[in-house]
Amino acid sequence: MKGPAKTNAARLLDRAHIAYELIPYEVDENNLAADHVAESLGEDINLVFKTLVLHGEKAGYFVCVVPGNTEVDLKKAAKVAGAKKADLIPMKELLPLTGYIRGGCSPIGMKKPFPTFIHESASDHDFIYISAGQRGLQIKIEPGQLASYVGAQFADLVKVPDNE
Repeated sequence: MKGPAKTNAARLLDRAHIAYELIPYEVDENNLAADHVAESLGEDINLVFKTLVLHGEKAGYFVCVVPGNTEVDLKKAAKVAGAKKADLIPMKELLPLTGYIRGGCSPIGMKKPFPTFIHESASDHDFIYISAGQRGLQIKIEPGQLASYVGAQFADLVKVPDNE
């Protein structure tokens, strides 16, 4: 049985001899949220990470990979990126900047390499899911392998829910 078509991100991992699995899921164009992806995969939301691109004052563009059920803390993200402040980039800049669309943005294989930070909780898991670079396809990968491939640091990047 032939698996899903390889994305650029998958081909890059192949070239680097990094183990991963391509996992297809049902896309809901009206719900690109990570919780929908986790539900489709039948996986814990804490294992499904979303890739966000931010722009930091003086630091330029950088990437944050955070659990799907969390929100990036802009102050924490700016600090790890060495910026005074940071904001998510406008959606219209995502494709020209990274080559990826919303719901299919992978930290692997962007048009240019950007400083990348992965939420520290990733290192508690044997594997996490990230976008394979298109909607409907996830890469299941060991977090340490992902971090070393994209040159990422693990960091505290997310807002703490008020109820904790």
